[in-house]
Amino acid sequence: MDLLPCAPGHAAAVARWPASATEALHWCGHRGHPVPAETVAGWSRDPDSHAYVLTDGTELLGYGEVWHDHEEDEAELARIVVAPDARGRGLGRALVRLLLAEARAAGFAEVFLRVHPDNAGALRCYEGAGFGRVDAGTAAAWNAAQPVAYVWLRNEPSA
Repeated sequence: MDLLPCAPGHAAAVARWPASATEALHWCGHRGHPVPAETVAGWSRDPDSHAYVLTDGTELLGYGEVWHDHEEDEAELARIVVAPDARGRGLGRALVRLLLAEARAAGFAEVFLRVHPDNAGALRCYEGAGFGRVDAGTAAAWNAAQPVAYVWLRNEPSA
């Protein structure tokens, strides 16, 4: 499997992966279903957002982003999703580990991600990929400006 930069042509396929409005909300905070392909394509216009696709050479299997925050000297993994037909095969964990490697290669020791509190499957995936929850005080502070009380996770460099 390969992790490649997301190309504009991938947006339409990735946008179709959430199967419901709830899944779209958990994945990317989008209210409504389906997620417009233009929305997915637009995410990569932010210079600090680096979008990737997981592929087996012929088929798109996953999508995720690494957000660079040079001011805080940290990265956040975001908008991680696996194609519906590829779920249940451990590809989510593989994708998270590859995105983490990209964040580390970009020089970030601190790597975080946030999970919608109702997304138990994603939480299991991220914990299985070496992420652990931040302390309650930190989570509360980070959630103060958020639309949802996210579960915040951190990957320690030694993890």
